[in-house]
Amino acid sequence: QVQLVESGGGLVQAGGSLRLSCAASGRTFSTYDMAWFRQAPGKEREFVAAISRSGLRTKYADSVKGRFTISRDNAKNTLYLQMDGLKPEDTAAYYCAAVSRSSLVPLTTDALGYNYWGQGTQVTVSS
Repeated sequence: QVQLVESGGGLVQAGGSLRLSCAASGRTFSTYDMAWFRQAPGKEREFVAAISRSGLRTKYADSVKGRFTISRDNAKNTLYLQMDGLKPEDTAAYYCAAVSRSSLVPLTTDALGYNYWGQGTQVTVSS
């Protein structure tokens, strides 16, 4: 089991940057595929980015590709999301998620494929 705590959200102007962090408890962080999702008011939760347990494989939503970078530091039990070139439409609560499964399984963009979630951190981008 793993517990996840996000941080790093805030208010930023369009074009600015933020780096989100997700601290994981436990000694088995390196066995989990990790992901970031986001949810804006009145909208469904949507996939942002995912990273494999080793960090060698990543996947991004088309809407953030080239602007956001997902990474992890397994020695620090921490997941990151570097967000550059922020747009007002990036405004949402951002959640990190984890799942432990075979390394042969491709990264999933489906929220139902993750069984551990953080409480979320709010990102607001002003125009």
